[in-house]
Formats: sequence, C-alpha cells, structure tokens
Amino acid sequence: MECKPKHMSAFALYQNAALELSLNEKKRPLKVSPKKKKLKENGVATAKPNKSVVIKKKPKKLVKTVIKGERLERVPQAKPCEDNEEGTSLNAVLADLATVNNSRDRASKLFQWLIHPVPAKDFFRDTWEKKPLLIPRQNPDYYNGLFSTAEFDRILREDDVQYGVNLDVTSYTNGKRNTHNPPGRALPFSVWDFYSSGCSLRMLNPQAFSSRVWNFLSILQEQFGSMAGANVYLTPPGTQGFAPHYDDIEAFVVQLEGKKHWRVYNPRSLEDVLPVTSSPNFSQSEIGSPVLEVVLEAGDLLYFPRGFIHQGDCLPNSHSLHVTVSSFQRNSWGDLLAKLVPAALGVAMEEDVEYRQGLPLDYLTYMGVQNSDKEDPRREKFLSRMGGLMNKLAGYAPVDAAVDEKAKEFLHDCLPPALTPEEQASSVQGSSTRWGNGRPLNVGARINSKTRVQLIRAGCARLCSDGEVIQLYYTTDNSRVYHKEELKSFEIKTEYADAVEFLIHAYPKFVVVQSFPCDSAAEKIALAELLFEKGIIRTAEPL
Repeated sequence: MECKPKHMSAFALYQNAALELSLNEKKRPLKVSPKKKKLKENGVATAKPNKSVVIKKKPKKLVKTVIKGERLERVPQAKPCEDNEEGTSLNAVLADLATVNNSRDRASKLFQWLIHPVPAKDFFRDTWEKKPLLIPRQNPDYYNGLFSTAEFDRILREDDVQYGVNLDVTSYTNGKRNTHNPPGRALPFSVWDFYSSGCSLRMLNPQAFSSRVWNFLSILQEQFGSMAGANVYLTPPGTQGFAPHYDDIEAFVVQLEGKKHWRVYNPRSLEDVLPVTSSPNFSQSEIGSPVLEVVLEAGDLLYFPRGFIHQGDCLPNSHSLHVTVSSFQRNSWGDLLAKLVPAALGVAMEEDVEYRQGLPLDYLTYMGVQNSDKEDPRREKFLSRMGGLMNKLAGYAPVDAAVDEKAKEFLHDCLPPALTPEEQASSVQGSSTRWGNGRPLNVGARINSKTRVQLIRAGCARLCSDGEVIQLYYTTDNSRVYHKEELKSFEIKTEYADAVEFLIHAYPKFVVVQSFPCDSAAEKIALAELLFEKGIIRTAEPL
C-alpha cells in the first residue's frame, strides 16, 4: 500500500478528521591533590574508533534468552491495578509532586506512579536492562492528561511543526518501511490526509510543544541521571508504521488511546544485548518467534530494554495513540571509558617514560593480522608487554574528570526545569520587575544577607574544573528542543567556588546568604544575585 494523500477537498477531510479526533478526547580551585590536579589538567577527549584496524571476530552466539536459566516462557506481568495508590490521575500526581521540596524525591515518586504497582526497587533489581515487563491495568484513564489526539491536533494548528524535524509520516507494507515526509510545515490538512490514507504519524519531540510532556520528562530525567525523551505515535486502524527493529534506549511504551498489538523478541545474539546503536530494519524471517505478544489497551504499560526487537500494529477496529518514554542512551560503562582511556593515556605518556619508549624495530614482521596465526615467541613477549601497559594505565585514569565530562553531556541533554507556581514566584521568572510610569520598576534582585536560597533543582548545576579555570554548568537556560542551544556555563571566581559547592551539597535545604563561605558580605550577595539571575537558585519567599 502506498501512503499518498487522496484527491479530495482538504478542508472537508480536515473537518472530518478534526471531528473524529475531538470525539476521542474530551572559589578556590577544587581541592585535589597535586597529582589529581595534574590529571585533570590533561582534559578528557572522546575516543574515536580506529576504522583502519581489522579484527577477527568470533562467530556470533545466538541468544535463547537474556535471562539465566531456562528459556523464557512468559514475561512477568503485574497484577491488574484496580485502584491507583499513587494518585487518581496525572493531574493529581503532578499537583501532589509540586508540594515535594526535593526534586529527586519528585522523580522517584513520578517513576513509581509510572510503573505502579511494581515497586521501583524490584523493577531495577529484576527487570531493568534484563527483560520486558507488561503492566496491564484495566484502567483506561490511568495516563489521562499526558497527551491526546486533541493535543496532537492543537499542536498542528498552533505551532510550527516541520516534516522530518518534528513529525514523520511512515508506513510498513509488504515487509517494507517507507517515510513519506514532504518538505516544509506539517499543516493539519496534509497531516490528516496522510493519516486517512493509512500512514502512521510520529511526533519526535512533543516536549517542545506540550507543557505537560515537558513537565513530565523534566521531572523524570532526575530518576535516571540521563536524558528522558519521548516520541508520540498515532497509528490508523489496521496498519503498521514501522518495521521490526531494536533501539539503543530503555523504552517505556505508555498506551494513551485505542489499542495496539505488540510483539517483542529476544536479542538475536550476545552482540545485540544492550547495543550501543539502534538496529536497521529487520525482515520477519530474521527475528524468530516473539517472547511476548500482547494487545496494549489504554492505561497499560510495556517496558523493554535496548536490544529487544519489537513491532506494533493496530487492530482493524481501533486506532492507537501511545507515547514512548526513553532514557539511558549512551550511558554505559563503555561510554565512560571512551572518555577516560584517552585521557589516562595522555597522562601516562606525560608522566611515565615507559609509555614513551619506542616500539621494537622489527615488530611489524611478527605482529598484525597477517602474522596473527604465527607461533613466534616475540609475539608472546609483545602481547605481555602490551598487557602490562594496559594494566598500569588504570593508575593514571582521571576518573572524576571523565565523570564530569559525562555529566556535562547530561546537562546539555537535559530539559530545563518546568517550574511549579511556587517555584516560579520565588525565582527570577517571577520577578516583579516591569515597565510602569514611563520607566522600569522593581529592578534588581534585592537579595540581602538574610535571604534564604535553594537550588531550583538537585541536578540543575555542576561545578567542574580543569585545574585552572572553574566553570559552573547549568540547565536552566536550556531549550525544550533537544540541543537547540549550546551547553550553558560561565566561569566562577575562585573565591566563589566553595560557596557554590556548599549550595549544591546543601540541597534540598534552604540556606541563608550570609552562611556562604565567602570572604565578605558583598561577595556573598553578589554570588547570590548572579545565581538568581541565571535561574539557578530561588528564594524561600518571593522577593
């Protein structure tokens, strides 16, 4: 089936589609030892694979199951949830969370609501990164308020949604996946024309247009310590929009409207378990039999780890709207080591002459792929020397500096905090500065030594140092569009560094400005005003 707009009145088609949709919705430098400071000064670079090296790989081992023991017969299912112990609706949950002072606690409570009734502790111990989980609820209203087809329609009408940037039009027929994006803005009459012709619609960054999705994800990202993203999928009855594939993220499929038939398959080999990148499209003959086959209904949740192949199609008599919440992309030990190892090698070559000594004059005659099958004592000696250097390299690894590099990536990925009314009133966003009587009024933060302040979010700022310059990286000026802005940071005076560290570690407590470990009262107030203007702190009471 080719997914092309029908030749009919676009206005009439849009009216019909809109009607149908509406019916469905009603300091000083950081204190480090001289050696640690030396290590940090070398910086951390991202490792790039050497594409010229050819490595002989062992044959792939097929994966019967990623779970130790017997072959997976049945994916664990939560008992149907008849009463929501975490709140009767998302509105109620978010209203309750707005009263929680600690943003880490907010994230934990919101995640627990997302996977209720499965305890989060049990989930991360038994399921996370290991196996799929189905949570059937028999409660179609559980996720009401997160997103809807009516919201989808409103966004198309009111916002600048661009094909290929914010919206994909897709189909999967006769074993082939196609994308049908025309150039330009995705206007309602063409989008609903595609949908009526059997195309699936994928909104790539709904948090940029939906305040509710933005709020939801901005809270949830602190649960994972990794970016929380989302895609929205609207699929017509009796169609499938995507080929079987696996992703490089942990996926939480939240069914919002209608029904969708899902099939989930084990990773095909050990190399596909927790993959670094997403897969190409697979044919049905390449993926075997599903370990889980289920029809998700509104209110249900399906989780599967990265590497699990999946495909979803709609039943003939029902459309489907779901949002896939994702996290943990490129957040593995290997990703951290990719930053750490080159930095460690740089330090080792600077400090240890053994790493600067020359290679054997004749090593090309017995090393390399063409010599790999030779039995030569020189090979054993060479490999032993290499192993010793690798083991020794760990002693030069600037681990904290590499972690800071990962942290900066996370801060760049983060959504800006979606503030509660109370937070907004006590932050720079709620400042009473305005124009009146022909001049600006209430200009200035008016912070004094008795003002009580707190970080706006637990992870909204991070202090980093390369041994010479101290930078404060922060998220409060980030865009709701992924990486639309560069990573935000500014240099912190040496005399302010201890005070910023004090603020970070004091969270979630409010502390008085006069308690800042600065040399003078003027410096304390100046630092508080700077952080307030950047939106990094708020006051206990509106100024």
